Amino acid sequence: MNQLLDPSSRGASADAETIDHEFTFASADFERVRQLIYQRAGISLHEGKRAMVYSRLSRRLRETGHRSFKDYLAWLERASGADGDQEWQEFINCLTTNLTSFFREDHHFHALAEALKAPGMSKSPRIWCNAASTGEEPYSIVMVLAEVLGERSGAKLMASDIDTKVLATARRGVYSADARGLSPERLRRHFLRGTGPNSGSIRVKPELGQMVDFKPFNLMTPHWSMGEPFDMVFCRNVMIYFDHDTQRKVLERIHGVMKPGSLLFVGHSENFTDSRDLFHLRGKTIYQRV
Repeated sequence: MNQLLDPSSRGASADAETIDHEFTFASADFERVRQLIYQRAGISLHEGKRAMVYSRLSRRLRETGHRSFKDYLAWLERASGADGDQEWQEFINCLTTNLTSFFREDHHFHALAEALKAPGMSKSPRIWCNAASTGEEPYSIVMVLAEVLGERSGAKLMASDIDTKVLATARRGVYSADARGLSPERLRRHFLRGTGPNSGSIRVKPELGQMVDFKPFNLMTPHWSMGEPFDMVFCRNVMIYFDHDTQRKVLERIHGVMKPGSLLFVGHSENFTDSRDLFHLRGKTIYQRV
């Protein structure tokens, strides 16, 4: 087990602090990781994430043959071309957190169903889920779309994430049969049960999967080209990883791709009342675009 040493307990200086295990990981290395992930993905890592960073990135050191974080990070910053792009993506994938389940924060899906029935709502609404993770959230959204509007309504969901590995899982649409959040009725209506070697697994039915367009997307991208504005955006439990300035920047960009009066669904611990010029609170963790 990787242990983070406490320099105060052994009289070491902060500059000499390392994780005393397989790889050299000095305080300067951790600070460089913090800078690079902030620049690339807007993620703000606090001091308490040091052991997590070591644990996750050490896998990349093994796979790339580096013996220290200093060497790996120097190599990463020199990387260019397609191989460089791929390694930067691996770096980001290692440091993103993916915690999700079907119908998490259930009140949002009741509110979604009501909003879909509201007068003036398009019968083929455009919705964006910008933290798709392994797919449970976007599939929860399109289950509600199918139940309220029908599977042939033409409604589409754009589901994006910065982490390409979790998106690959989402596209497959295969989950454990005892996945949390699914009622027996929804299991029957929207999933196929595995048999034989696939027993114990469920797969999203093709007609439901066709309602979702999965694509990688980095919210730090400066210029967003999204086509027609969205009727709703789900941006849940994303902003907690950003500092205040980054939150504001992302909110401004989200505001710019939404229809006036459209709804923004956010995480249970996220509060944007200081951005009342962009969104005002309409319900529990639901905001309306100004």
